[in-house]
Amino acid sequence: MTQDILLEIGLEEMPAKYVQASEIQLKEHVQAWLTEQGLEHGEVSSYSTPRRLAVTVQAVAESQADREDEVRGPAKKTALDENGEWSRAAQGFVRGQGVSTDDIYFKEVKGTEYVFVLKKTTGVSTTELLKEWDKIVLGLNFPVNMHWANHHVKYIRPIHWIVALYGETVVPFQILDVETGRTSRGHRFLGKDIEIKSAATYESQLEEVFVVAEQTKRREMIAGQVAALATQKGWTVPIDEDLLEEVTNLVEYPTVLFGNFEENYLDLPADVLITIMREHQRYFPVTDAAGQLLPFFITVRNGNDQYLETVAKGNEKVLRARLSDGEFFYQEDQKITIAAALEKLEKITFHQKLGSMSAKIERVGKVVAALADRFGFTADEKADVQRAAAIYKFDLVTNLVGEFPELQGEMGYKYALLQGEKETVATAIRESYLPKSSEGELPSSKIGALLALADKLETLGGFFSVDMVPTGSNDPFALRRAMIGVVRILINQGWELPFDGTIREIITLQENTGVKVMPIDETLNQFHQFLGRRLRNLLSGEAVRHDIVEAMVGGETRDLSQLFKRATALNNVSKEEWFRPTVEALTRVMNLSQKLEAPCAIEEELFENESEAALYTAITQVKQSYKAATPEEKLALFKSLKQPIEAFFENTLVMVDDEKKRNNRLSMLAELASVLRSFANFDEIIVK
Repeated sequence: MTQDILLEIGLEEMPAKYVQASEIQLKEHVQAWLTEQGLEHGEVSSYSTPRRLAVTVQAVAESQADREDEVRGPAKKTALDENGEWSRAAQGFVRGQGVSTDDIYFKEVKGTEYVFVLKKTTGVSTTELLKEWDKIVLGLNFPVNMHWANHHVKYIRPIHWIVALYGETVVPFQILDVETGRTSRGHRFLGKDIEIKSAATYESQLEEVFVVAEQTKRREMIAGQVAALATQKGWTVPIDEDLLEEVTNLVEYPTVLFGNFEENYLDLPADVLITIMREHQRYFPVTDAAGQLLPFFITVRNGNDQYLETVAKGNEKVLRARLSDGEFFYQEDQKITIAAALEKLEKITFHQKLGSMSAKIERVGKVVAALADRFGFTADEKADVQRAAAIYKFDLVTNLVGEFPELQGEMGYKYALLQGEKETVATAIRESYLPKSSEGELPSSKIGALLALADKLETLGGFFSVDMVPTGSNDPFALRRAMIGVVRILINQGWELPFDGTIREIITLQENTGVKVMPIDETLNQFHQFLGRRLRNLLSGEAVRHDIVEAMVGGETRDLSQLFKRATALNNVSKEEWFRPTVEALTRVMNLSQKLEAPCAIEEELFENESEAALYTAITQVKQSYKAATPEEKLALFKSLKQPIEAFFENTLVMVDDEKKRNNRLSMLAELASVLRSFANFDEIIVK
């Protein structure tokens, strides 16, 4: 007979940003445990609120299935002594398997006879197995942990209760001073303790005490209530998905309400208002149909719909104070000139190993100048991007950015315009921070893209040069995001960048501003490994086959825009009939070409047959057409080489004794291999 399982871990309030990931982790641990124990079961469901993580499993078998495994022992010649009696080896083997020598039989394996027995294992009851679930609870890993009381255990927050049920029976185990039971806790203010009957009643019983355990349901409740309120009032409420997820994980029983603020605060830049409401108060801003902010906000209460007017007034009071601060800071900031702000940057440390923010700006300016030349910027474009690079961090010393760091770049844009800077320069200041996430918005302007690229390259080169490379999940300076930003900007703009030379120049700039750097070759090696990992992640995210990813990253392509286009082209043709034999032929060329010790000029008079001459003609034609061809056209050129390559190998022995002919043939193959490597490392591609 099957029974359902419930495990609920009751905690003090967890940080909202870790709730969902912790729920997923608990579910995965339980699923892995069920598989490991060989327990048949039905659907596994997970739940979370700020105060609990829970999982239910339907229809769990009452025990493991009995098993009968065939176990091999010693060879027959070892198992029997000279008198045909069982040896100590045989007797020890059967004793270890819990059987007797009467159960032995022989089977031949690769020409040798071995002892075998059938080992029968009785399945352990689920009730007994569940007593080890303390290991699941304590096996969860969290980004942040804490101690409490005098316990040595670290956990995301102190554990206050544990519900563990198999059917309607409590599963007994203990963690620290908390014993399992069936008592859960309702909403901190509206609910009460409640005795959970079984997994099947878990959700409904909690809702009776004002707890909505399923995260998706709370999310839908909030979104639905916001939409209904917006319709009722004739508002538009842009839903920020990150904010929606955060407030979902801040409450156990959500109720939406609205408040208002004085219209004069609408004179503040919209970004300031939105940041104060969204980032600091967790409010949803309200707009009209045209997208203009209105003097209202929507917030989510952790509770029911009683006394909403009082709650709204409390929220309005808090917001009013924040807006008043914002208004004051905005007015004060306009009294600071850009020149005065830049002087203050000399006293702001970028990083203790990398000097001041002024030193960083100086380095970025030189990187910008070099890249502008490389990418063919006009004189006007160079002037604009160099002006932007000279001032793009000035807003870091403003009051608003000091209070609301999320506004850096945005306020630089607005203050630059107020002080008479060109629109292109101001836009570049704002766009220098883009993209803000791995899939975030990219700079829309050429000037902004170059400044963002230079800023990120200088950051990467700087931290790598002082051996501050991200390890594991630890990346305090967001270098992974910076590298992905570099790759995406280069691809989006179609710019080709020789990383070695650029990073060498940046390291030299670091040295010139007094930074103590590591050996350049060591830094470059770490940089390329790091770049390779980011490229692999990005290509895998585009659903490119793993082996094709390796072929592209391991190849010689340095134009990242081309690299992604070629990876896509390869991936698209990888299932066509011609792909396998063509790759096999190309790989054979690449492998054999490595035997060439010293390249030589190819002499056609040394060719001995038509297939040798035909291959050379085909290679010459490919080389002539290759440079201007698209990735798809390049693959078509490689496809055309299959027949002459196969004919060449069928009619020509490459590794002949005649050194001159051997080197001539190897040099021809090496010439083709060089073209192939410029596209991809074809010997990484798996063909079956």
